[in-house]
Amino acid sequence: MPEASSAVPGDPVPEQPTVRVLADVNELVHDSPVVSGARWTLAEPGRQLDANLIHLPAGQRVDTHTEPDLDVVLVVVAGRGTVATPGGEQVVADGNIVWLPRGSTRSVAAGNNGLSYLTIHRRRPGLQISKRPGL
Repeated sequence: MPEASSAVPGDPVPEQPTVRVLADVNELVHDSPVVSGARWTLAEPGRQLDANLIHLPAGQRVDTHTEPDLDVVLVVVAGRGTVATPGGEQVVADGNIVWLPRGSTRSVAAGNNGLSYLTIHRRRPGLQISKRPGL
């Protein structure tokens, strides 16, 4: 037996999730006016993930940092470079998939022809205002 609808005539119909192509990586890597930094960012409402396409020109780097909360997947889409950790450097190139576990310390540096990579991780919760403990 079909369920009865609780919709009121004239109310907006809830949108169903829609699968769609968001960007062409090749166009973003090769034809972007952004010289350095984020060339694309996932900005869909209601998403559970964050993703960014980052481009580093030759010789540029993302300084050493530690991500305490999130695992990150880094997918190299163009160029070559290195991911440095306290344990050493890992050369990365077009097509490599790199796992950056939460708590790991790393830096990323572009090679002679630059480096473009996609980062994907769980979406960070928004900032929330709360009372300090004991108040």
